[in-house]
Amino acid sequence: QVQLVESGGGVVQAGGSLRLSCAASGRTFSSYMGWFRQAPGKEREFVAAITWSGTLTYYADSVKGRFTISRDNAKNTVYLKMNSLKPEDTAVYYCARGFGTIARVEDAYQYWGQGTQVTVSS
Repeated sequence: QVQLVESGGGVVQAGGSLRLSCAASGRTFSSYMGWFRQAPGKEREFVAAITWSGTLTYYADSVKGRFTISRDNAKNTVYLKMNSLKPEDTAVYYCARGFGTIARVEDAYQYWGQGTQVTVSS
C-alpha cells in the first residue's frame, strides 16, 4: 500500500507562486508520479507527470511554461512549483502514483492523495 499526502496549498493573488509537495510512504516502488486538479463543477484533469528518474516530464498545455514538476527520491517527495498563477488555476490539486508506462489519464494512476486546495484571487 502507498500513502500520499499533499501540502502547500493556500490562497494567493494572481501572478503569485506556490509550491506543492507530495510525500509518499509505504510501498513506494519506482514509479512515475503525477499531479491532477479538479475545479468546482469540473472533471479532474491532468496537470503534470514525471518519471522515476526525473529525466522526463509532461505538462498540460494550460500550465506549460508556468508549472514545474520535480522529485526528490531520497525524500520520497514530489513537488509542483506553480508560477504566474491565474484565477483559473483555482482547484483542489491531487498527486498520484502511476503504474506501467507514464501517462496523462487517471486510469493509469493507482494511488491518490487527499488533495490540497489552491485558490488564486484576482
